[in-house]
Amino acid sequence: MATKKQEPKPAVEKMPEEEHIETTADVLTEIPAEEEIIAKNEKPGIDLSAWTPRTTIGKAVKDGTVTSLDSVLDHNIPILEEQIVDALLPNIESDLILVGQSKGKFGGGQRRIFKQTQRKTSEGNKPSFATLAIIGNRNGYVGVGYGKSRETVPAREKSVRAAKLRVFKVSRGCGSWECGCREPHSVPFAVTGKSGSTTLTLMPAPKGKGLVVDSECAKILRLAGIKDVWSKSFGQVRTKINLIEACVDALKTLMKTKLREEYTTALGYREGPIRAQH
Repeated sequence: MATKKQEPKPAVEKMPEEEHIETTADVLTEIPAEEEIIAKNEKPGIDLSAWTPRTTIGKAVKDGTVTSLDSVLDHNIPILEEQIVDALLPNIESDLILVGQSKGKFGGGQRRIFKQTQRKTSEGNKPSFATLAIIGNRNGYVGVGYGKSRETVPAREKSVRAAKLRVFKVSRGCGSWECGCREPHSVPFAVTGKSGSTTLTLMPAPKGKGLVVDSECAKILRLAGIKDVWSKSFGQVRTKINLIEACVDALKTLMKTKLREEYTTALGYREGPIRAQH
């Protein structure tokens, strides 16, 4: 019996790839979250030519009589205009602290830069947003400010402005017995700050150790120019605002403590910025 010859199966033609049509959902996935846009360290162009100073120190800065922020802070002159800091610290950076939390099951929401509260009234719920901003030049200057508004963008702008008006100097050094490099990469000695029930102690660490501290406090230390530090905390540290204020209080204590000349050399003590040597 003759067997039927099997015909070869035709090669399966590869279907052309369908052209992807961009939908609204695809576009929305490419847009970064609101926190990523606002927390970005982008400094907009500042036009000081349109600035009309109202204070005496502001006029001196605009005329060019005052060219250093040290002369303002050393004489305890209050800064009432944010343009003063913009003019004297052109390389300043800003960041926002995660003080809030988004809604989630059993309190498991993601941390946010906005702390939202709302007030019950006869007209309905009136929400408000609060933010905590930090500014610094990574070389001995840092400031922390608090802002609150019914909308997110005004709250952020208020906090950044308040941080510029509260800028202060930070002293640095190398107080760790494990290092002894005499370079200002850490704190010169152990300091303690307190706010409410929260207490934070910053201790000198050897070079290369990094910032062994809460991630939000590390943002402040990084913008202040501190690269290595140990820390201990006590109390209700989950309250971020109190923890940040305790960290700021500890940094301000560094400037209040005066050292003898022999200790300054041994610890590599520096007050404020480090000038470039020519």
